[in-house]
Amino acid sequence: MKAALALAVAGLGALANAQVAVWGQCGGSGYTGSTTCVSGACCTVSNQWYSQCLPCGSSPPPSSPPPSSPPPTSPPPSNPPPSPPTGGSVTTTLPQSAGVSSTSAAILVPSSYDGGMKRFERSPVVCQGQSETGEKDAMFILEAGATLSNVIIGASSAEGVHCRGTCTLNNVWWSDVCEDAATFKQASGTSYVNGGGAFKAEDKIFQFNGRGTVSVSNFYANDYGKIVRNCGNCSNNGGPRNVVINNVIGVNGGVLCGINTNYGDTCRITNSCQNSSKWCDRYTGVSGSGEPTKIGSGPDGTYCTTSNTRTSC
Repeated sequence: MKAALALAVAGLGALANAQVAVWGQCGGSGYTGSTTCVSGACCTVSNQWYSQCLPCGSSPPPSSPPPSSPPPTSPPPSNPPPSPPTGGSVTTTLPQSAGVSSTSAAILVPSSYDGGMKRFERSPVVCQGQSETGEKDAMFILEAGATLSNVIIGASSAEGVHCRGTCTLNNVWWSDVCEDAATFKQASGTSYVNGGGAFKAEDKIFQFNGRGTVSVSNFYANDYGKIVRNCGNCSNNGGPRNVVINNVIGVNGGVLCGINTNYGDTCRITNSCQNSSKWCDRYTGVSGSGEPTKIGSGPDGTYCTTSNTRTSC
């Protein structure tokens, strides 16, 4: 009898331990933990990468928003970028944080890191507005081929994420972008931004300094300068850099991409919305010093193309 009672108590304890607390993760692509929330909370889908235990009958609170040219002279690109991924849902509110983690240095990610939807901050604060900073001032540094998932990056880091090679960002959010949200430095290949979103980016959200392709899909941007900017004056600048944007929403901001046509850059935008019809800016890039020259705006059918775009977001 005592043995049976002990087993029953142990079973109840295991059941309790398997239940996820309010604001904790309870599902999503690749998630292997418990899918049962504590009493009074329901497992609510945020997007395909993340489900969260929320008080039953509620949803994540909305995040407050923060407050004629000469034609290019270079030949059309010979190698078109890969086709964009299929569309999915775009989450337009900042997910509820599952807690806060503060570090004094950037977190190095050799392979894979899942933040469980915590908010990550640098302490002390290293954000210096639009002053140039570097990799050491990032929140995360990803080695080539690494994946970062389910994190919220706060206002205290200067650079957000630095990808030393190709990388994948799944459901990564920036509540208040400092200088840049993420910088891509791969020599070739494709980096992916899947889901997530960014708010309050005074300038660009994604800085593309390397080569190859950056693909952004199912992403939300609110109050920003540009979503992707190919470097206009890097040392040993060149290209081509290809930007693929699919199922992206940009509101209260500027263009979805800025490219350098003299380096053969391309930007392909599909199934996306920008509420002021600002799609792309075209520049003549320079190498190492000086400023790039803007030579045009909007799709030109060669370097910047759009398909199934809209302005009602």
